[in-house]
Amino acid sequence: MDEKISIRAIEQYSNSFASKLASTFFQKKEKITGPEILALCEIKQVNLLVIKELMDRWNRESEKWKSTFFDYEAPEVKQAMAQFKNTLSNQIAVSKTDFLPLLETAVSKTLFLLLAPYDFYSNVLDLKGKGLLKVEELKNETRYLKINKAPLEKLVEKLEQKKADLITGNEAFAMLDHILEEVNFTPEDIESYVAAFSKWVPLNLDELLEAHVAMKTPPLPQEPASASAPISTPVASSKNEFRIKDSLTVNQKFMFTKILFFGDFEIFSEAIDRFDQFDNLGQAIKHIEENYPQWDRESEEYEEFFAVVQRKFSRQA
Repeated sequence: MDEKISIRAIEQYSNSFASKLASTFFQKKEKITGPEILALCEIKQVNLLVIKELMDRWNRESEKWKSTFFDYEAPEVKQAMAQFKNTLSNQIAVSKTDFLPLLETAVSKTLFLLLAPYDFYSNVLDLKGKGLLKVEELKNETRYLKINKAPLEKLVEKLEQKKADLITGNEAFAMLDHILEEVNFTPEDIESYVAAFSKWVPLNLDELLEAHVAMKTPPLPQEPASASAPISTPVASSKNEFRIKDSLTVNQKFMFTKILFFGDFEIFSEAIDRFDQFDNLGQAIKHIEENYPQWDRESEEYEEFFAVVQRKFSRQA
Protein backbone atom coordinates (compact mmCIF):
# COMPACT_ATOMS: atom_id res chain seq x y z
CA MET A 1 0.00 0.00 0.00
CA ASP A 2 1.18 3.51 -0.88
CA GLU A 3 -0.06 5.83 1.87
CA LYS A 4 -0.41 9.57 1.70
CA ILE A 5 -1.61 12.13 4.23
CA SER A 6 -5.23 13.20 3.78
CA ILE A 7 -5.32 17.00 3.95
CA ARG A 8 -9.05 16.98 4.57
CA ALA A 9 -8.75 14.51 7.46
CA ILE A 10 -5.96 16.58 9.00
CA GLU A 11 -8.09 19.72 8.79
CA GLN A 12 -11.11 17.99 10.32
CA TYR A 13 -9.09 16.65 13.23
CA SER A 14 -7.34 19.99 13.76
CA ASN A 15 -10.66 21.81 13.88
CA SER A 16 -12.08 19.36 16.44
CA PHE A 17 -8.96 19.45 18.61
CA ALA A 18 -8.65 23.25 18.50
CA SER A 19 -12.33 23.75 19.25
CA LYS A 20 -12.23 21.53 22.34
CA LEU A 21 -8.97 22.98 23.68
CA ALA A 22 -10.04 26.59 23.10
CA SER A 23 -13.48 26.04 24.60
CA THR A 24 -11.91 24.65 27.76
CA PHE A 25 -9.53 27.59 28.15
CA PHE A 26 -12.03 30.35 27.34
CA GLN A 27 -14.61 29.06 29.81
CA LYS A 28 -12.89 31.15 32.46
CA LYS A 29 -11.16 33.89 30.44
CA GLU A 30 -12.09 36.26 27.66
CA LYS A 31 -8.58 36.60 26.22
CA ILE A 32 -5.37 34.59 26.16
CA THR A 33 -1.92 36.11 26.75
CA GLY A 34 1.48 35.19 25.33
CA PRO A 35 2.66 33.21 28.39
CA GLU A 36 -0.69 31.42 28.49
CA ILE A 37 -0.33 30.41 24.82
CA LEU A 38 3.12 28.94 25.52
CA ALA A 39 1.65 26.87 28.36
CA LEU A 40 -1.68 26.05 26.71
CA CYS A 41 -1.05 22.55 25.43
CA GLU A 42 1.06 19.59 26.53
CA ILE A 43 2.34 19.43 22.94
CA LYS A 44 4.80 22.33 22.99
CA GLN A 45 5.09 22.35 19.21
CA VAL A 46 1.45 23.38 18.94
CA ASN A 47 2.01 26.30 21.33
CA LEU A 48 5.06 27.53 19.43
CA LEU A 49 3.30 27.37 16.08
CA VAL A 50 0.38 29.36 17.47
CA ILE A 51 2.86 32.10 18.39
CA LYS A 52 4.41 31.88 14.94
CA GLU A 53 1.03 32.16 13.21
CA LEU A 54 0.19 35.16 15.37
CA MET A 55 3.49 36.89 14.57
CA ASP A 56 3.21 36.12 10.83
CA ARG A 57 -0.27 37.64 10.65
CA TRP A 58 0.83 40.62 12.69
CA ASN A 59 3.75 41.24 10.33
CA ARG A 60 1.46 41.07 7.29
CA GLU A 61 -0.95 43.52 8.88
CA SER A 62 1.94 45.85 9.79
CA GLU A 63 2.98 46.06 6.15
CA LYS A 64 -0.46 47.35 5.18
CA TRP A 65 -0.26 50.55 7.22
CA LYS A 66 3.18 51.62 6.04
CA SER A 67 2.92 54.98 4.30
CA THR A 68 4.78 55.91 1.11
CA PHE A 69 5.59 59.28 2.65
CA PHE A 70 8.19 57.93 5.09
CA ASP A 71 11.49 56.07 4.91
CA TYR A 72 10.98 52.88 6.88
CA GLU A 73 14.54 51.75 6.10
CA ALA A 74 16.12 54.63 8.01
CA PRO A 75 18.17 53.26 10.94
CA GLU A 76 16.29 55.34 13.51
CA VAL A 77 12.92 54.17 12.18
CA LYS A 78 13.98 50.52 12.07
CA GLN A 79 15.25 50.75 15.64
CA ALA A 80 12.03 52.38 16.84
CA MET A 81 9.90 49.82 14.98
CA ALA A 82 11.87 46.95 16.52
CA GLN A 83 11.42 48.42 20.00
CA PHE A 84 7.71 48.94 19.36
CA LYS A 85 7.25 45.35 18.18
CA ASN A 86 9.18 44.02 21.13
CA THR A 87 7.02 46.00 23.56
CA LEU A 88 3.79 45.02 21.84
CA SER A 89 4.75 41.33 21.69
CA ASN A 90 4.75 41.31 25.48
CA GLN A 91 1.15 42.52 25.51
CA ILE A 92 -0.55 39.72 23.57
CA ALA A 93 -4.29 39.47 24.31
CA VAL A 94 -6.35 37.39 21.88
CA SER A 95 -10.08 36.64 22.02
CA LYS A 96 -11.46 33.17 21.32
CA THR A 97 -12.82 34.19 17.91
CA ASP A 98 -9.41 35.43 16.76
CA PHE A 99 -7.46 32.70 18.52
CA LEU A 100 -9.31 29.67 17.14
CA PRO A 101 -8.03 29.89 13.52
CA LEU A 102 -4.47 30.36 14.82
CA LEU A 103 -4.78 27.21 16.92
CA GLU A 104 -6.35 25.19 14.10
CA THR A 105 -3.46 26.07 11.78
CA ALA A 106 -0.87 25.26 14.46
CA VAL A 107 -2.40 21.83 15.13
CA SER A 108 -2.55 21.05 11.42
CA LYS A 109 1.10 22.00 10.86
CA THR A 110 2.19 20.01 13.91
CA LEU A 111 0.49 16.89 12.55
CA PHE A 112 2.16 17.35 9.17
CA LEU A 113 5.53 17.86 10.86
CA LEU A 114 5.01 14.61 12.76
CA LEU A 115 3.47 12.41 10.09
CA ALA A 116 4.99 13.81 6.90
CA PRO A 117 8.13 15.80 7.75
CA TYR A 118 9.35 15.71 4.14
CA ASP A 119 6.10 17.31 2.97
CA PHE A 120 6.45 19.89 5.74
CA TYR A 121 9.97 20.71 4.50
CA SER A 122 8.58 21.05 0.98
CA ASN A 123 6.12 23.71 2.12
CA VAL A 124 8.84 25.57 3.99
CA LEU A 125 11.25 25.51 1.05
CA ASP A 126 8.52 26.28 -1.49
CA LEU A 127 9.62 23.63 -3.97
CA LYS A 128 6.82 24.45 -6.39
CA GLY A 129 8.79 27.23 -8.01
CA LYS A 130 6.99 30.21 -6.50
CA GLY A 131 10.15 32.26 -6.10
CA LEU A 132 13.29 32.74 -4.07
CA LEU A 133 13.50 31.83 -0.41
CA LYS A 134 15.08 34.31 1.98
CA VAL A 135 17.58 32.61 4.26
CA GLU A 136 16.54 34.87 7.14
CA GLU A 137 12.94 33.71 6.73
CA LEU A 138 14.07 30.08 6.72
CA LYS A 139 16.05 30.74 9.88
CA ASN A 140 12.97 32.25 11.48
CA GLU A 141 10.93 29.16 10.53
CA THR A 142 13.33 26.88 12.39
CA ARG A 143 13.14 28.98 15.57
CA TYR A 144 9.61 27.74 16.13
CA LEU A 145 10.31 24.05 15.54
CA LYS A 146 10.80 21.43 18.24
CA ILE A 147 9.92 18.31 16.24
CA ASN A 148 12.03 16.93 13.36
CA LYS A 149 13.92 20.21 13.11
CA ALA A 150 17.51 18.94 12.68
CA PRO A 151 17.57 18.90 8.82
CA LEU A 152 16.30 22.48 8.48
CA GLU A 153 18.66 23.70 11.21
CA LYS A 154 21.57 22.11 9.36
CA LEU A 155 20.42 23.70 6.11
CA VAL A 156 20.36 27.15 7.73
CA GLU A 157 23.82 26.52 9.17
CA LYS A 158 25.23 25.64 5.73
CA LEU A 159 23.60 28.64 4.07
CA GLU A 160 24.99 30.98 6.73
CA GLN A 161 28.44 29.48 6.21
CA LYS A 162 28.09 30.35 2.52
CA LYS A 163 26.87 33.84 3.49
CA ALA A 164 23.84 33.33 1.25
CA ASP A 165 20.87 35.67 1.51
CA LEU A 166 18.59 34.06 -1.10
CA ILE A 167 18.19 30.54 -2.44
CA THR A 168 15.84 28.87 -4.93
CA GLY A 169 13.61 26.00 -3.92
CA ASN A 170 15.51 23.60 -6.18
CA GLU A 171 18.84 24.60 -4.67
CA ALA A 172 17.48 24.20 -1.16
CA PHE A 173 15.99 20.83 -2.08
CA ALA A 174 19.34 19.54 -3.38
CA MET A 175 21.18 20.74 -0.26
CA LEU A 176 18.57 19.23 2.04
CA ASP A 177 18.86 15.89 0.22
CA HIS A 178 22.58 15.74 1.10
CA ILE A 179 21.88 16.89 4.65
CA LEU A 180 19.34 14.13 5.26
CA GLU A 181 22.01 11.64 4.30
CA GLU A 182 24.71 13.32 6.38
CA VAL A 183 22.72 13.49 9.59
CA ASN A 184 21.17 10.04 9.00
CA PHE A 185 17.82 11.64 9.71
CA THR A 186 15.08 9.50 11.22
CA PRO A 187 11.72 11.15 12.01
CA GLU A 188 10.77 11.23 15.68
CA ASP A 189 8.64 8.50 17.17
CA ILE A 190 5.03 9.65 17.13
CA GLU A 191 3.44 7.42 19.76
CA SER A 192 3.84 9.85 22.65
CA TYR A 193 2.39 12.66 20.54
CA VAL A 194 -0.57 10.52 19.50
CA ALA A 195 -1.26 9.86 23.18
CA ALA A 196 -1.04 13.57 24.00
CA PHE A 197 -3.41 14.55 21.18
CA SER A 198 -5.81 11.76 22.14
CA LYS A 199 -6.25 13.18 25.64
CA TRP A 200 -8.40 15.85 23.99
CA VAL A 201 -9.68 14.16 20.83
CA PRO A 202 -8.93 10.50 19.96
CA LEU A 203 -6.34 10.41 17.18
CA ASN A 204 -6.56 7.45 14.80
CA LEU A 205 -3.62 7.56 12.40
CA ASP A 206 -5.34 5.32 9.87
CA GLU A 207 -8.06 7.95 9.46
CA LEU A 208 -5.44 10.56 8.51
CA LEU A 209 -4.06 8.51 5.64
CA GLU A 210 -5.25 7.99 2.10
CA ALA A 211 -4.42 4.48 0.90
CA HIS A 212 -3.71 3.82 -2.76
CA VAL A 213 -3.26 0.26 -3.94
CA ALA A 214 0.00 0.03 -5.85
CA MET A 215 -0.35 -2.07 -9.01
CA LYS A 216 2.13 -4.86 -9.51
CA THR A 217 4.95 -3.86 -11.83
CA PRO A 218 4.96 -5.95 -15.02
CA PRO A 219 8.18 -6.77 -16.87
CA LEU A 220 9.03 -4.39 -19.69
CA PRO A 221 7.86 -5.87 -23.00
CA GLN A 222 10.29 -6.09 -25.90
CA GLU A 223 7.69 -4.63 -28.28
CA PRO A 224 5.23 -2.32 -26.49
CA ALA A 225 1.75 -2.24 -27.98
CA SER A 226 2.12 1.43 -28.85
CA ALA A 227 5.70 1.27 -30.04
CA SER A 228 4.68 2.83 -33.32
CA ALA A 229 3.40 5.95 -31.60
CA PRO A 230 5.80 8.90 -31.85
CA ILE A 231 7.38 9.86 -28.54
CA SER A 232 10.00 12.39 -29.53
CA THR A 233 7.63 15.32 -29.01
CA PRO A 234 4.78 14.01 -26.88
CA VAL A 235 1.67 16.10 -26.41
CA ALA A 236 -0.22 16.18 -23.14
CA SER A 237 -3.56 14.43 -23.31
CA SER A 238 -6.58 16.51 -22.41
CA LYS A 239 -8.23 13.32 -21.13
CA ASN A 240 -5.59 12.75 -18.49
CA GLU A 241 -5.70 15.28 -15.68
CA PHE A 242 -3.61 13.25 -13.24
CA ARG A 243 -0.06 14.61 -13.05
CA ILE A 244 2.78 12.59 -11.60
CA LYS A 245 4.53 15.80 -10.60
CA ASP A 246 1.64 16.87 -8.37
CA SER A 247 1.01 13.45 -6.84
CA LEU A 248 4.47 12.77 -5.40
CA THR A 249 5.22 13.22 -1.73
CA VAL A 250 8.50 14.88 -0.80
CA ASN A 251 9.70 11.53 0.53
CA GLN A 252 9.19 10.06 -2.96
CA LYS A 253 10.90 13.04 -4.58
CA PHE A 254 13.96 12.55 -2.39
CA MET A 255 14.02 8.81 -3.02
CA PHE A 256 13.54 8.95 -6.80
CA THR A 257 16.04 11.79 -7.20
CA LYS A 258 18.71 10.01 -5.21
CA ILE A 259 18.30 6.46 -6.53
CA LEU A 260 16.95 6.81 -10.07
CA PHE A 261 18.15 10.22 -11.25
CA PHE A 262 21.78 10.44 -10.08
CA GLY A 263 20.93 12.68 -7.12
CA ASP A 264 20.23 15.58 -9.50
CA PHE A 265 16.92 17.30 -8.80
CA GLU A 266 16.95 19.18 -12.12
CA ILE A 267 17.27 15.91 -14.07
CA PHE A 268 14.49 14.42 -11.94
CA SER A 269 12.17 17.38 -12.56
CA GLU A 270 12.74 17.32 -16.33
CA ALA A 271 12.14 13.57 -16.44
CA ILE A 272 8.87 13.82 -14.51
CA ASP A 273 7.66 16.60 -16.81
CA ARG A 274 8.34 14.31 -19.78
CA PHE A 275 6.44 11.37 -18.25
CA ASP A 276 3.50 13.71 -17.63
CA GLN A 277 3.38 14.51 -21.34
CA PHE A 278 2.95 10.94 -22.56
CA ASP A 279 -0.48 9.86 -23.79
CA ASN A 280 -0.40 6.23 -22.67
CA LEU A 281 1.49 3.61 -20.68
CA GLY A 282 3.07 2.11 -23.80
CA GLN A 283 4.91 5.36 -24.51
CA ALA A 284 6.11 5.57 -20.91
CA ILE A 285 7.38 1.96 -20.95
CA LYS A 286 9.20 2.52 -24.24
CA HIS A 287 10.80 5.66 -22.81
CA ILE A 288 12.01 3.79 -19.71
CA GLU A 289 13.36 0.94 -21.83
CA GLU A 290 15.31 3.24 -24.14
CA ASN A 291 16.56 5.82 -21.65
CA TYR A 292 16.97 4.03 -18.31
CA PRO A 293 18.41 0.56 -18.96
CA GLN A 294 20.54 0.93 -15.82
CA TRP A 295 17.54 0.97 -13.48
CA ASP A 296 17.26 -2.09 -11.26
CA ARG A 297 13.83 -3.50 -12.12
CA GLU A 298 13.80 -5.43 -8.84
CA SER A 299 14.46 -2.43 -6.62
CA GLU A 300 11.85 -0.92 -4.31
CA GLU A 301 12.48 2.54 -5.80
CA TYR A 302 11.82 1.38 -9.36
CA GLU A 303 8.70 -0.55 -8.40
CA GLU A 304 7.27 2.45 -6.55
CA PHE A 305 8.10 4.80 -9.42
CA PHE A 306 6.52 2.49 -11.97
CA ALA A 307 3.42 2.13 -9.80
CA VAL A 308 3.02 5.92 -9.87
CA VAL A 309 3.38 5.90 -13.67
CA GLN A 310 0.79 3.13 -13.95
CA ARG A 311 -1.60 5.02 -11.71
CA LYS A 312 -1.38 8.03 -14.02
CA PHE A 313 -2.54 6.10 -17.07
CA SER A 314 -5.03 3.92 -15.24
CA ARG A 315 -7.07 7.08 -14.65
CA GLN A 316 -7.56 7.67 -18.37
CA ALA A 317 -10.25 5.02 -18.57
